[in-house]
Amino acid sequence: MAYYLQLVVLTDKGRRNFEENPEWIKELNKDIELMGVKVLTQYALLGQFDFVNIIEAPSDEAAAKVAIKLSATGAVQPMTLAAIPLDSLIETLKKEPHTPW
Repeated sequence: MAYYLQLVVLTDKGRRNFEENPEWIKELNKDIELMGVKVLTQYALLGQFDFVNIIEAPSDEAAAKVAIKLSATGAVQPMTLAAIPLDSLIETLKKEPHTPW
């Protein structure tokens, strides 16, 4: 499984949905899980983005599917970034031969 950071902006429709039914966001999370992707944690943000989700997906394609399906609702605009666990990156770097430059 791979990890992704998903930065989410609510559209006008999404803000109306959220104001009328704050649990609506959790309903979206259930829809995400039906696509085989797990929402590990979620935070509301102040600033340019409204939410950040840490998700776990079986592949880049699965994470992309979630982003496309969420965008298609017209309520959110997600930006999904691959997240590499630091220890995994360190181990990968240790395995690579040292380059002189």
